[in-house]
Amino acid sequence: MTGTIVNRDVWLKERMALLRREKAVTRELDLLALERQKHPWVSIKKTYELELPEGKVTLEELFGSNHQLIIYHFMYGPQWKSPCDGCSAWAEAFNGTLGQLERHDAALVAVSRAPIDMINEVKKSRAWTFPWASSYNSAFNSDFHMSVPPDCESVMVGDEIIAYDRGESGGINVFVKTDDGICHTYSAHNRGIQQMNGTYGYIDLLPYGGN
Repeated sequence: MTGTIVNRDVWLKERMALLRREKAVTRELDLLALERQKHPWVSIKKTYELELPEGKVTLEELFGSNHQLIIYHFMYGPQWKSPCDGCSAWAEAFNGTLGQLERHDAALVAVSRAPIDMINEVKKSRAWTFPWASSYNSAFNSDFHMSVPPDCESVMVGDEIIAYDRGESGGINVFVKTDDGICHTYSAHNRGIQQMNGTYGYIDLLPYGGN
């Protein structure tokens, strides 16, 4: 595929027209971010226990000293021989960047249903430093629609169809810790998590896109 070749004046005119549309989208995204901040919360009454290399931890302990927590649901099931390639690309994108989140009073932790020994082996082989917890003996993944029986391919949650690969789905859930406990504030599935991987922003700038 070859783009239309024009002179610089025509190119600049077309670029300015596109820029006006880009700015309109940016302003709309700013408004959406404000709407997310106003989104209602759900109180979490259940005590979830997960596992880090150091041992078992509660959901509250994953916050560390922060008041906000982002969980990246990394697709890696107990019977899988290797983790999801797509989730691995996301992990490469956020590995080593978590200090920026902590400056905004937030922690990011990956969670998978694979046992902690499997997770530790992958982390070591890929030199990843981000916290990655196992929910192998917890209902955490299933309660938040991230894991289902292996023969289930999709589930309807509200108006959204969540797709699964061998019982696992990738996604993001956000929590906040207050004096009254922990609340679930936001969730994203399917292409809703795409903007969290900066690589896709660069790909969208290419003349051939993601092809």
